[in-house]
Amino acid sequence: MTRLSVLDLAPVTRNATPAVALANSRDLAQHAEAWGYHRYWLAEHHNMVGIASAATSVVIGHIAGATRSIRVGAGGIMLPNHAPLMIAEQFGTLESLYPGRIDLGLGRAPGTDQTTLRALRRDPMSAERFPQDVLEVQAYFSAAAANQSVQAVPGTGLNVPIWILGSSTFGAELAAALGLPYAFASHFAPADMMRAIEIYRSRFHPSAQLDRPYVMLGVNVTAADSDQEAARLFSSVQQQFTNMVRGTRGQLQPPLENIEGYWSVAEKIHVQRMLACAFQGSATTVRDGLRDFLARTGADELMVTAHIYDHAARLRSYEILAGLAADLKQP
Repeated sequence: MTRLSVLDLAPVTRNATPAVALANSRDLAQHAEAWGYHRYWLAEHHNMVGIASAATSVVIGHIAGATRSIRVGAGGIMLPNHAPLMIAEQFGTLESLYPGRIDLGLGRAPGTDQTTLRALRRDPMSAERFPQDVLEVQAYFSAAAANQSVQAVPGTGLNVPIWILGSSTFGAELAAALGLPYAFASHFAPADMMRAIEIYRSRFHPSAQLDRPYVMLGVNVTAADSDQEAARLFSSVQQQFTNMVRGTRGQLQPPLENIEGYWSVAEKIHVQRMLACAFQGSATTVRDGLRDFLARTGADELMVTAHIYDHAARLRSYEILAGLAADLKQP
């Protein structure tokens, strides 16, 4: 059985509030746990009115406190936005509160625009220090040395699994060199996916955390009781990505009966490329698409995002997919 996990972007729908989005996330996490999903991740984004997970570690605590067994974590924390010590302290605290359940996925993208970078007080060159910052976080989780003057409290000596996230080959090379699990953002940037997987697997060096390569791939899944209904629901995702191409932001919009009138031909082509790892349809259609995807990629785990406007329909999508898990055999 292929492991299935949830990537929740905590979508803020049209005319709703972040409070509603976070309540929906809590509800989804509880259902996902009951349906057998392996982990539940949230991602750091800033200045995006359609995403409510900016304070990612806080939301992780909200989700972990509402569940009992599912792993909860960051997919991811954009490490250049933060001091490594503060991230070690935050996730050391989470691990102390919810032992054995916390994941820390680290990325080097800003998770926002250039103007917001300045509001975050982010050094534009901080991304260049990403490999060193990852090593610093790892060091804070290690047992303290006798002469160590700075410790993460809580954090020191705790087992918080670190993941490297990426949407290019850079993350693949770093994850391989450090012997860490690798999560690729194929749910929105699939162009380098196959090359990144090949680099990671071929260059992997075992570490104390991981003895063999482990690849998790992001996929968009919109499952419904019919292909037609899934296609309609998926139009909310298509609108969201079209707005990204246009350089605009907004709350998640309700589905359209006809998406063709929403975008230009050029926008359609661009969005289709970004959503090359998106699967929508009935249970049978989604199962067949994901089976082919797993056969091509050999992914160890799928991190599924269902960016659906209606919360009940989003729950239904994850429920349908959970029912397919036994049929999604690992290659």
